[in-house]
Amino acid sequence: MTLFSDLDLCDPILRAVSEQGYSTPSPVQAQAIPAVLAGRDVMAAAQTGTGKTAGFTLPMLQRLQSGKRAGANRIRALVLTPTRELAAQVGENVVQYSQYLQLNSTVVFGGVGINPQMKALRGGVDVLVACPGRLLDLYQQNAVRFDQVEFLVLDEADRMLDMGFIHDIKKILKLLPAKRQNLLFSATFSKEIRDLAKGLVNDPVEIDVSPRNSTAHTIEQWLVPADKKQKSALLTRLLQDNKWHQVLVFTRTKHGANRLATHLEKNNIRAAAIHGNKSQGARTRALAEFKSGDIAVLVATDIAARGLDIEQLPYVVNFELPNVAADYVHRIGRTGRAGASGQALSLVCAEELEDLEGIEGLIGKEIERRTLAGFEPVVALPVSRPRKPKKPKKAKAPRTDDQQRSANNRGGQGRNEQGRSGQGRSEQGRKNNAQRGDKARNGNKSEHNAANNGNRSRRGGAQKPADKTSADGQEKRQQQRGGKPAQSASGKASGNNGADNNRSDSRRQERRSDSSRSENSRRPQKRPATNSAGAQSQPAKAAAPAKAAVNPYGMVAPEKPAAERPQGTLRRSQRRKPS
Repeated sequence: MTLFSDLDLCDPILRAVSEQGYSTPSPVQAQAIPAVLAGRDVMAAAQTGTGKTAGFTLPMLQRLQSGKRAGANRIRALVLTPTRELAAQVGENVVQYSQYLQLNSTVVFGGVGINPQMKALRGGVDVLVACPGRLLDLYQQNAVRFDQVEFLVLDEADRMLDMGFIHDIKKILKLLPAKRQNLLFSATFSKEIRDLAKGLVNDPVEIDVSPRNSTAHTIEQWLVPADKKQKSALLTRLLQDNKWHQVLVFTRTKHGANRLATHLEKNNIRAAAIHGNKSQGARTRALAEFKSGDIAVLVATDIAARGLDIEQLPYVVNFELPNVAADYVHRIGRTGRAGASGQALSLVCAEELEDLEGIEGLIGKEIERRTLAGFEPVVALPVSRPRKPKKPKKAKAPRTDDQQRSANNRGGQGRNEQGRSGQGRSEQGRKNNAQRGDKARNGNKSEHNAANNGNRSRRGGAQKPADKTSADGQEKRQQQRGGKPAQSASGKASGNNGADNNRSDSRRQERRSDSSRSENSRRPQKRPATNSAGAQSQPAKAAAPAKAAVNPYGMVAPEKPAAERPQGTLRRSQRRKPS
């Protein structure tokens, strides 16, 4: 069995580790410490609670001890963390392990005043633990310089990428010197982590000591089916009956954490909530009171799911299952740390079945179910069918020049085929349009012919068999127009030619009279002459009533508004010219 004394660590560090109660390194520590002491870049992945922080802190402190002191506003080692709580915890570990070394350290993060942090950096710092956002603020105010950085550590790197710190990390990397030792510690080696590591580490030593997304075997996992509205009462019952004194409860939302903490306080259970909307002072105070045992329940969102090391934490409760299955592993990893035992309880309603199936598929086993008397769910939790997580797609091998040329040729042929098919479609479209145009023209012709037939019938153009009734009506119409009287029925016996001639003469006479009237109506009227007394010399004639205008074809068009035009009236373009 390997001991810390077998890892070439100096006596001051071994003394500090011994005072913390550790003598045997964890697997990740046993592999990471020698690699860091040798000056190699390291990429280490291990499940939560395996001591990754000591894996990079101990060898880094030993190497910094033999170097030069940091100048004003300079730092020698930079440790980046995703959350303020994790930064504070890493800072505490650095202080504990370096208490017998001539090294100083400080922690910077947002939510608190920046002036004390600027003051702490003035004299130079050997180890700086920081959150990315506040670190960039300090750099912009000239409070920190990176030209003396020897170590860069990304702790919980996958969590930083999940929280959207990738852009801040890239900005920081551009400010650091090229020659440095890079250490990347994460719970998993996802594709995003490897993409980030390509421009970060140089010929790294990869360490993967545990299966991906696995849980510690010392954690007892079980769940209680319950309706969503009964979860608060159920948790209160469990806390009171079992007399649990230190419980970390996880919720999905900040408002849910506040409501649950208030409910527990009303039932005489000391509780506090910790989440992103709380001030940093309130978060630090709540965490300190929970560690000291002053409060029995700490209700938190996933902000506390990474890196928090609460000594001998016995219970973790998932009041609501997380949306991401991997977060379940990090949540319950707050208990059962460093080989200790712990219990992880989940309160699950029927609506969370899909999340439960994802979690069971991720950890590779079904979670034991237990029912509490008096809290049987109205909507039963169905039997879960664990879903295996999807495997990431394999990266395609780069194409050779010959493969690329053949692919381009195939693509060109395909485009030519598409072009020919497109031409065929356009040719067919033109034919269809031509056919539709012919049909439309034929339809217009038929409508035009029907309209002309209607005009002829209204003008009397249609020839009907001569009878006495029609002859009398024609004579009356002719007299009303002021033309010559039409022939009687006896006069028609000699033939129809005479009637046709009479109708033609009457139409020509009507056109002349109407044309003269319309011409007179267009001329401006002269004022009547007046004598010296101002009286009119001749009485003014009454104005003739306005008549409808006559078009050049002899057809009368009454001047009526468009709204009063009777339906069925033909437009001028549809009227037939007289022969």
